[in-house]
Amino acid sequence: MTIKLANVKIAFFATSALIAATLAGHAETTRERILREGTVVIGISNGAPWGYRDASGEPVGFHPDLVRAAFARLGVNKVDMVVTEFGALIPALTASRFDAIAAGLYISPERCQLVAFSDPDLRLADAALVVKGNPKKVHSYSDIASEPGVRFGVGRGSTTAKNASAAGVPEGRMQLFPDIQSNVSALLTGRIDVAAFSAPTVARILSDTNISGLERVIPFQGASQEGGAERLSYSAIAFRKEDSDLRDLYNTKLRELKSDGTLAKIMAKYGFSDDEKVPELTSDQVCGGRG
Repeated sequence: MTIKLANVKIAFFATSALIAATLAGHAETTRERILREGTVVIGISNGAPWGYRDASGEPVGFHPDLVRAAFARLGVNKVDMVVTEFGALIPALTASRFDAIAAGLYISPERCQLVAFSDPDLRLADAALVVKGNPKKVHSYSDIASEPGVRFGVGRGSTTAKNASAAGVPEGRMQLFPDIQSNVSALLTGRIDVAAFSAPTVARILSDTNISGLERVIPFQGASQEGGAERLSYSAIAFRKEDSDLRDLYNTKLRELKSDGTLAKIMAKYGFSDDEKVPELTSDQVCGGRG
């Protein structure tokens, strides 16, 4: 009996030592920690409509709302937001100040080398603002180019100005403004007929309760790439490269949010239209230039 008991004790301690050694050799991943704690930390840049603090100081915006909805389905109900300057978001992510970026980050080849993007949640092209009713019936840069009577405003040095030029709008017919406010003011006072911005900027302008009498042009055809397809950018959530398993888990919930209409409701809440809906597309395809 004594020998048998000793053998049992030896077997127990050997098993315990093996378990301890296994645990010691397995560092907890970010995904495992988040699921265990029920908490995720997200970086935002305080820029509407992406992620910002409202009048009460509460972090809101398209991407915070989307992240909350996705992680809630994983049982992660505490989402802490950390406000960081936009240019510091990726360095802060790689330094582990937070677990992901939810700040309207566009997928680009350069950023694809630095972070693991989720699948895209919005596709973004140029957008246009007009007074309600769109009296000049403008629906494309081509309309502006072909009708000399249309007075067109755009930001000086902006991507939209470059796109309008590429679509055939003569630079001499562009009224160039130094900032968004002066461009919108010109439209409101009738000095121009149409103003072009990025889609998120248009969403932000229309969400301003101090601005009325304007509407977004839908549909609106921006500049085209070779082959006729419109130039598009895509936004997504960014994770650390080593947290691709967390990114993949997030993607499973993003697909659910797309299919059940939750994403569409969040889009509408922040002024995005059906034009911004993403077709079946992965971040790998966008990073590879196939978007």
